[in-house]
Amino acid sequence: MRKKSIIVVNFGSQYVQLIARRIRELGVYSEIVNWDTPSEEIKKKAPYGIIFSGGPASVYAEDAPLPDPEIYNLGIPILGICYGLQVITHQLGGKVAKSEKQEYGRARLKVIKGNTIFEGIPKESDVWMSHADKVVKLPTGFETLAVSENSPYAVIANKKRTIYGLQFHPEVTHTVFGKELLANFVYGVCGAQRNWEMGDFIKEKIEEIKQTVGKSKVIAALSGGVDSTVVAVLTHKSIGEQLHCFFIDHGLLRLNERKEVERNLKSLGLPLTVVDASELFLERLKGVEDPEEKRKIIGRTFIEVFEREAKKIEDAEFLLQGTLYPDVVESAGIKGSAKIKTHHNVGGIPERMNLKLLEPFRELFKDEVRQIGKLLGIPEEILKRHPFPGPGLAIRIIGSINKEDLEILRRADSIFIEELKKEGLYDRIWQAFAVLLPVKSVGVMGDVRTYEKVIALRAVESVDGMTADWYRLPYDFLDRVMRRIINEVKGVNRVVYDVSSKPPSTIEWE
Repeated sequence: MRKKSIIVVNFGSQYVQLIARRIRELGVYSEIVNWDTPSEEIKKKAPYGIIFSGGPASVYAEDAPLPDPEIYNLGIPILGICYGLQVITHQLGGKVAKSEKQEYGRARLKVIKGNTIFEGIPKESDVWMSHADKVVKLPTGFETLAVSENSPYAVIANKKRTIYGLQFHPEVTHTVFGKELLANFVYGVCGAQRNWEMGDFIKEKIEEIKQTVGKSKVIAALSGGVDSTVVAVLTHKSIGEQLHCFFIDHGLLRLNERKEVERNLKSLGLPLTVVDASELFLERLKGVEDPEEKRKIIGRTFIEVFEREAKKIEDAEFLLQGTLYPDVVESAGIKGSAKIKTHHNVGGIPERMNLKLLEPFRELFKDEVRQIGKLLGIPEEILKRHPFPGPGLAIRIIGSINKEDLEILRRADSIFIEELKKEGLYDRIWQAFAVLLPVKSVGVMGDVRTYEKVIALRAVESVDGMTADWYRLPYDFLDRVMRRIINEVKGVNRVVYDVSSKPPSTIEWE
């Protein structure tokens, strides 16, 4: 039976899935449709309401993505976010132009007229802006509900037609009352009823995997991280012994990680084969400095190793991966989104492998996967592990890779994580790690001039990995970590701390 939903219309925003997820967090089913979906098709779904996402285009451009104009005549409440607000303005007779003062990051929102969507929200609050265009003339029948310093039409509405527009992004955590604003639209304006829980997702995915796989066998690419572990446990619950798990040691793991991963996976009852392919990976990465090329080499080699292992399993038709939505969107998996970086587990499999991709978590974020893991009974120790990229330490050594540098980075990273856990900080941080920089610096150690390597430390707080801010580690703590790394890791004489946020930076350095 089809659930009533909030429809999210995708205009190419990197946050489109985040909008849908926020709605699900409110307990209401949501689904995404592309901007060119006919309004009749949307009408057949009988949604509670419609949300227009943001997007990278300008509404006045010749090739701008614009929805079927009949969508405004369906009598269904509409909320436009950023580009979505500009779409509404443009299509209903207002005017949008390039802004002389572009607005990126935090802004102060001031409510000038009360409305249902502001229920329980202060007259002033911080919101997150990201736009180069702005509304300069409202369509007939619309009024201004709130403003910011550079946006005289930060929130607009046509109450008679129940059409609203926000110039900012309520879906990101930096908008302080964003969740409350979305809840006011979903419940107050649209009159939606709670109909979605993560437990429903688990039941549906277990059945979906059974139907998709049938009697075939599945090869699982496990890294030991949260994503691949949870997806393997869910799939094992669905198809049992039809699942065959492999852990590939690519030689780019952290200190003692192989033993730890093997212990964790076997404790969950997963059938596991460990494959040591470290020499193959390191040989192919020799002398390679470009981060995209490193990712591609690792991706191709992963596929090759799995191709070899797949031949040992008769009737294997699927390759299971723990691909998450940030992987997809940053690899330009959403129409119109900008490509940021390549992920080795996104983009398909060579035809010669004769395997199909199975990606049950392709629409989820990290914290949702942790929720699923908890419901499946996976220990907190595993679920609270910080994210670790598929390419491993290859993208935390800036430049070319060799065994000596890998050992330096492993030891420095291990000290950092050990101290975070000892201080009780590890679980408060989304992700923390060390990076080996491609520079040397002059130092003085034991009254002797040194010219050694530099380690950068990175720790960020985030909810979903789409945005992140640097974690304010205590100075005394950083001092202790610095001293341990320099004293215990031969070849390092300087430690720095990264205070960049995402955006403009990414969480990983490469």
